[in-house]
Amino acid sequence: MLVSKKRKTTKEDILIIQIYVDDIIFGSTNASLCKNFSKIMQDEFEMSIMGELKFFLGIQINQKKEGTYVHQSKYTKELLKKFNLDDCKIMNTPMHSTTNMSKSDDEGKVDQKVYRGMIGSLLYLTASRPDILFSKSNDYVLNGFCDADYAGDKIERKSTSGNCQFVGENLISWASKRQTTIALSTAEAEYISAAKCCTQLLWLKYQLEDYQVSSNNIPLYCDNTAAIHLSKNPILHSRAKHIEIKHHFIRDYVQRGIIDIKFVDTENQWADIFTKALPVERFDFIKKHLNMFSISE
Repeated sequence: MLVSKKRKTTKEDILIIQIYVDDIIFGSTNASLCKNFSKIMQDEFEMSIMGELKFFLGIQINQKKEGTYVHQSKYTKELLKKFNLDDCKIMNTPMHSTTNMSKSDDEGKVDQKVYRGMIGSLLYLTASRPDILFSKSNDYVLNGFCDADYAGDKIERKSTSGNCQFVGENLISWASKRQTTIALSTAEAEYISAAKCCTQLLWLKYQLEDYQVSSNNIPLYCDNTAAIHLSKNPILHSRAKHIEIKHHFIRDYVQRGIIDIKFVDTENQWADIFTKALPVERFDFIKKHLNMFSISE
């Protein structure tokens, strides 16, 4: 997807313009900047002003006084119909907490074309961040949570990393991915997950700087004290010498004061939802604190 983004700032206001092929989206903290930009474009090009943004690339936008709601209910319904799943039973969680995934030689081969179509559609759905409320507050504090499910893969015994990032109270990105190597301890699995979260926080930090929002001493919350000690210890001792070098870069950013890795108890570890299947109560509890909700709520 080729998207061009431009930004213009004054002493007090900002104008953001995003272009995709022949579609243009623009918005500003000052309505007069939008009007001026609209006039300039119409004087230069033959174009139509469609008004307030409500639908773009499959994403529905509802703008209200209390916030901006981004959702994809239409896209989701079309997706279910496309793969003949619109009459399936509704579940409260993505997977039952007692489910164990394993290979089976008894099952028939999966239609790869249909499977890849499902995965691609779901990736677009999740990457577009549906059902999230982006608050219009002035709280731009960047922070992140990281967690790991040690040896959660029962086949290859690899761990799963999960992390999520917030700007203020708003969830803006998340990830759930199986680690490429086999961790020898819970501390190692958590340490690798923390490094993954650190890379995303740094990327977001530089993105926010484009909008004149600076972030330092970025809190990164982890529920494993051993992993926290590893990230703060500049000496590579025996417990960490076998970990791939690429994961140790987090120490440099901790030492420089850019990342501040902190302990959080497991009960308040919001990244837990991205590492394993959870019971309904725990799933709903974390979902509430991620500020995710059903469009019908």
